Amino acid sequence: MRSRSVALVTKDPALYGELAGFLRERGLPSVSLLPGQRIPDRVAVVLTSPAEARQIDHPRVLTVAEDGDRTSLAAAIEHALGAGDGSEGIVVGIDPGPRPGYSILSGRTCLGEGNLDSPESAGPFANHLHHRFPSRAVVYRVGSGDPPARNRIVNSLLSHRRSVELVNERGTTPRGHRRPRDAMAARSIAQAPGDLVREPLTWRFTPGEIANLQRLSREGSGGRITISRTSAERVLCGDISLAEAVAESIGRRGAPADRPRVERL
Repeated sequence: MRSRSVALVTKDPALYGELAGFLRERGLPSVSLLPGQRIPDRVAVVLTSPAEARQIDHPRVLTVAEDGDRTSLAAAIEHALGAGDGSEGIVVGIDPGPRPGYSILSGRTCLGEGNLDSPESAGPFANHLHHRFPSRAVVYRVGSGDPPARNRIVNSLLSHRRSVELVNERGTTPRGHRRPRDAMAARSIAQAPGDLVREPLTWRFTPGEIANLQRLSREGSGGRITISRTSAERVLCGDISLAEAVAESIGRRGAPADRPRVERL
């Protein structure tokens, strides 16, 4: 049992219910209070709504909107509960893929891990971490596998002015595991030194990558459409989804509206 805890301080029933479940699912010790009530000495961090933050006298207050980000919230709470003294830097490992796995490390302590929604969400994710840990230096280490997704992740991070290293991904993907395999691989990536990336990465697509997307477009359209190489390259760059590329091709060919729908790929 941890000696330090989280205080959930709000009059908002919807926010309270959501955050209470959030804390319970993660086994985080907590106490529920109303704004204005005395906060026990054992409380390391307070969670509250932006509107109620001014009413709370505590050195560590995290404001959480009802519809706000939860990706890095657990990491910030874990850190406040004792994952270091605040002087260590943070390293975030990212395993490239359609839904990249991530792992947030402070020294040997894992502050949080999971999956991002897309390669392009790496930049906004980094912004959330910066908000949670404004005084901590954060380095992002991205695995070298899956070049299209890797490039999109790196470029998203660079566009948000984050420090990025590229790590040789060989040996970082666990064998014999399914989910959370990506997060496990991301932790290995975070623990390996990488090469600093200074400029956005460019794409060099292999014939196999193009052919694979064209095959998927045929399967997804019931054999009616094979997207062009140009469309496949746009998909690999992250400009459009495969489903959108197929829909564009159908539109260009004047396909009737009552044809079978294209499944989302």
